[in-house]
Amino acid sequence: MPGSETSSQSEGSGLRLSATAVAVLYPVVCLAPLVLAMMRDVAPSAPWEILAAGLGLVGLAVIAVQFVTSGRFEIVSGRLGIDRVMAFHKTAAWWALLALLLHPVAYTVPTFLADPELGRERLVAYLTLPHYRTGVIALAALALLVVGSAFRNRLRLRYEIWRAAHIILAIVALGGGLHHAFAVGRFSATGPVSIYWWIVGAAVCAVVLVLYGVRWARLHLRPWRLASVTKLADRLWELDIEPAPGTPPLRYHAGQFVWMTEGARRFPLFDHPFSIAGSPARPGVSLIIKEAGDFTNGIGTLEPGTPIGIDGPFGHFTLEAHNSDGLLLIAGGVGIAPIIGILRDLVARGHEGPVRLAYAAGAPDNFVCLPEIAAAGKTLDLRTLLLSEAASPDWHGETGLLDRDRLVTMLGGLEPARTVALMCGPGPMVTVVSDTLIDLGMPMDRVIYERFDYSEGASRLDRRMRRRFLMLGAVLLAGLGGFVALTA
Repeated sequence: MPGSETSSQSEGSGLRLSATAVAVLYPVVCLAPLVLAMMRDVAPSAPWEILAAGLGLVGLAVIAVQFVTSGRFEIVSGRLGIDRVMAFHKTAAWWALLALLLHPVAYTVPTFLADPELGRERLVAYLTLPHYRTGVIALAALALLVVGSAFRNRLRLRYEIWRAAHIILAIVALGGGLHHAFAVGRFSATGPVSIYWWIVGAAVCAVVLVLYGVRWARLHLRPWRLASVTKLADRLWELDIEPAPGTPPLRYHAGQFVWMTEGARRFPLFDHPFSIAGSPARPGVSLIIKEAGDFTNGIGTLEPGTPIGIDGPFGHFTLEAHNSDGLLLIAGGVGIAPIIGILRDLVARGHEGPVRLAYAAGAPDNFVCLPEIAAAGKTLDLRTLLLSEAASPDWHGETGLLDRDRLVTMLGGLEPARTVALMCGPGPMVTVVSDTLIDLGMPMDRVIYERFDYSEGASRLDRRMRRRFLMLGAVLLAGLGGFVALTA
C-alpha cells in the first residue's frame, strides 16, 4: 500500500492508521482464526482437510474485513486514499471468492484421487445436503457479488440499485458463512474460534449500523441547504452548499471529498462522492460536478433551498498530507474540482511557495474558472499551462497532450525531489503523466493522484500498488501453509 508515514494521527482530526499499520493489521485479523484454531484439540485429519478448513476460515475473515475497506471509514482509508483502498477492496474480494470456492473442493481431493466418481458424489453432497445449505447460499451470494461488481458497467444497473444489491449480498455472504461455520465447522462450533466469529459478527453489525443508521440520522439531523447552482460549461455545474441553521460547519482540508445526497433521498445508499472545490477559509462547501449519468444528469435542475445531505470529509489528497517546497497541480476535465479547491485555499492562505498548474480539457469551451485562475496568478508565485486537446478558431492557447516536454517546462525552477504533484483526471492521463513525472526525477511517494473511477491503472504507481497487494496475499498464503503444516 502506498505511503511511508508511520504516525497514526491524521493531518486533521480523528485517528487515521498509517499504511504500515493497515498492512500489518490486515493479515493479523485474517489469520487470527487459524491461530485460534490451533489452540483447540480436534481429531487428527489429513492435510487436505486441514487446508480446506483453513481456506474457509481465512475466506470468511476476508469477507468480514471487506466491510471496513469500503472507503467510508477514515481510520482505514484516511492515510491511503480512496483509489487505493477501493482497488484493494476489489482485489481482496477475489481472494475471498477463490478461497471459498476451493473450500469444499479441497475436502474432496483425497477421495477424487482414490475414486473420481466417489469424489464427485462427495462434492455434490457438500453442495446439496441440507446441513451445508447456508454455506452454499453464502458462496452463491459472494460469487454473484464479486462477478456482478466486475461486470457492473455492462449490466447497466443504476448506481443505487447496485449499491443496495451489494450490501444485501455482502450481508448474506457473511451471515450465511458464519452460520455454516457454527453449524458444521470443525474448529468454529465451539472454543476460541467460535468466540472470534461472535466478535466479528458483532463488529460487522456495528459497522452496518454506523453506515446505514447513524449516518442516515446525521444526514437529517445536520442538514445542509443548496444556496446556488451555476453552470460553468457544457454538462459542468458548481453547487454552493451552506449548512442549515444549527448544523456545524464542515472541518476539512482543501482537496478532500464528501458523499452528497439531496432532498428526500438523504440515505447513505443514494449518496455519491464529489471533490470539494472550495477553501476551508470560507463557510459552506462548493462542489463541481459533471453530468455523467443517473443522479448527476439532473444536477443542474436542483432548486436553491433543496435539502442536502453531506457526509465527510474524506480523502488524503491534501497539501497537509504531503509537505513540499514546490507544488505541481495537474487537472484533467472535471478533475479541476479538487485542484481549484486547493488553488483557492492557497490564495486564501497567502501561500508564498512556487506553484505550477497544468489544466487540460478536451476542448476550449470545457475550461472553467479561468478568470479565477488568472486572478490567482496575481497573488501567488503561479505559472499556468492551459492545454486544450482539440483546436478551435477562437482558442489561442496550447493544444495537444500533456507530454514530457510540457512537464519539463512546468517543472522549470523546481527541484523534483522536493516537489509534490497532486493530479486528478481521467485514468489514461493519470497513467502517462505519473510515469513521466517519475522519469523526470520525482519520487513515487510525491506523485499523488485521484481518479474516482476505482479502476486499476497501468502506471508504475499502480503496478507498485498491486505488488504490495500481492505481498499481503502471499502473507495470507504463508499463514495458511503454516496452519496446515502445524495442524495436520
